[in-house]
Amino acid sequence: MSIRDWPEGERPREKLLALGAEALSDAELLAIFLRVGVTGRSAVDLARDLLSAFGGLRPLLEADRARFCAQRGLGQAKFVQLQAVMELSRRHLASRLDRDAALTSPELVRSYLASRLRHLGHEEFAALFLDSQHRVIRYESLFRGTLDSASVYPREVARRALELGAGAIIFAHNHPSGVAEPSDADRRITARLTEALSLFEIRVLDHFVVGDGEVVSFAERGLL
Repeated sequence: MSIRDWPEGERPREKLLALGAEALSDAELLAIFLRVGVTGRSAVDLARDLLSAFGGLRPLLEADRARFCAQRGLGQAKFVQLQAVMELSRRHLASRLDRDAALTSPELVRSYLASRLRHLGHEEFAALFLDSQHRVIRYESLFRGTLDSASVYPREVARRALELGAGAIIFAHNHPSGVAEPSDADRRITARLTEALSLFEIRVLDHFVVGDGEVVSFAERGLL
């Protein structure tokens, strides 16, 4: 049966308009993105098949192009659309950070940093450069490492902070292992960065470690 033949209250688009996006299941939201199904399968059926094949919504959203495009009902056009949607989401979070002082929106900061770092298969060290009022100047990826390490150079961080006129910084890096617990190396580099930047009166406000399902804050742990 085509979705057009379903009762109106069960059709994903009509349900979203009536109840809001949060009322829809993962399969229903994905069906709206897909728009159409394939022979013998409605868009919702196809969405359920894809969620099963990938093991959930997040693995589907983070799949590389080859795996994504290999699935029935998908392809390069859908991959491009999905990447555009994901980037729009990240830019929306970034625009909210631009409007709000970073320290007054800790959960927004967590969400934004997770959106930038959580899906990466390599370790990456990044920074939110802030002005003296703790408003975001810029997010930048500073160092890229292997699966388990990244080389971080305090002198390069200080130079970039001075170039941008930053008065404060929030650091973040991901653990591709998925475990967000800060390591001894994480603590040491944070201490080195804090000491180096203090010479220029630039405050390190926090350092977030992004894992698979958790984002750990150094400040909340009392590690700064």
